[in-house]
Amino acid sequence: MMRSNWRAVALLSAGLVLAGGCGRFGGGRDGAKVKGFGQEKNRKEEAVPVEVVRLTRGPMEAILRLSSNLEAERAVTVYAQAPRLVRELLVEEGDAVKKGQLLVRLQDDEQRLALQKAESQYRQAKEEFERQQKLYDQQLVAEQVYIDAHHALDQAKVAYDEARQALSYTRVRAPISGIVTERLVNLGDSVTINQALFKIVDFDSIVARVYVPEKDLRRLKVGQPARIFATALGEKPLAGKVLRISPVVDPKTGTIKVTVAVPNQPGLRPGLFVDVELVTDVHPDAILIPKRALVYDNDQVFAFRVGMDHRAHRVEVKILLQTADTVEPVDGFAPGDMLVVAGQAGLKDGTLVRLPGEPEPTAYEGKKGDRRRPRDARRKRP
Repeated sequence: MMRSNWRAVALLSAGLVLAGGCGRFGGGRDGAKVKGFGQEKNRKEEAVPVEVVRLTRGPMEAILRLSSNLEAERAVTVYAQAPRLVRELLVEEGDAVKKGQLLVRLQDDEQRLALQKAESQYRQAKEEFERQQKLYDQQLVAEQVYIDAHHALDQAKVAYDEARQALSYTRVRAPISGIVTERLVNLGDSVTINQALFKIVDFDSIVARVYVPEKDLRRLKVGQPARIFATALGEKPLAGKVLRISPVVDPKTGTIKVTVAVPNQPGLRPGLFVDVELVTDVHPDAILIPKRALVYDNDQVFAFRVGMDHRAHRVEVKILLQTADTVEPVDGFAPGDMLVVAGQAGLKDGTLVRLPGEPEPTAYEGKKGDRRRPRDARRKRP
């Protein structure tokens, strides 16, 4: 009986030892699994650091930007009208002249003598005609004598006028007011008929001619403002305006010639290269989105807006107007919206983000899907 009891005790002890070993082996492995699952479940979602801007309202302009070279609408070349020697030069390059001002005197000795002779003959013919007219009125001479005297007077008048004109050709005058841009003759030169002597430009007639695509014709009108940028004159633009719009479209280029008046400023020169901005529309109270916030995906444009949940939400941007660095959306945005402008390359819709100067947010801060901007972000600008 005692042997049987000891055998039962021994078997029971062995069973307990095996059970304990299995418990340690199996329990340790299962315990690791449970512990690992808990760690994964409790691990925080890492936030992506980004930079943002707060949207504001402001004026927005629709602009056509084109290039041109300045031209003077009133520019003339002054020619000699008689073959003579240059006796006196009265102006030099860069001089301002008035219309009718004397520029150069040519040799005029022969013309002066010819004028004196013609003037004398004209006076004699006039006196003779007046004498014959009195006699004819008294019926003391025949009608033919009177007619011949009248004819002689007419011929003398023509000769006198021609002599005066020939003398005037020796005095070359400015046909317009402006600046002498070129002197093409020297003192003592023997000039010929139609030889160029000077070039004069009216700097108050400076224009820029640009060629606008026909699709933009409806956006153009005479008098609308324009800005002219010239590298040679610095960054400040000149204020111009549309002077004329051509009534025809060039069939080869599909463009319309637009003439822009440019105010006269020191440093402006015909031929100067300029950029012309035509302001075709103005929205004084537009939502302004910096182009740094835009992300392009094939034909779609979108931005990431940070909500109260500290997550970046992808929002489509439909562009109404745009400039070199700003766009105005059709709708979908409001002043104060926070848009990501740096760090958006790694974002997806709903990505947890961290703004500069803010503590690390957790996945449970803010209800997911709350697209309003973060509370801290509303209190301070990034």
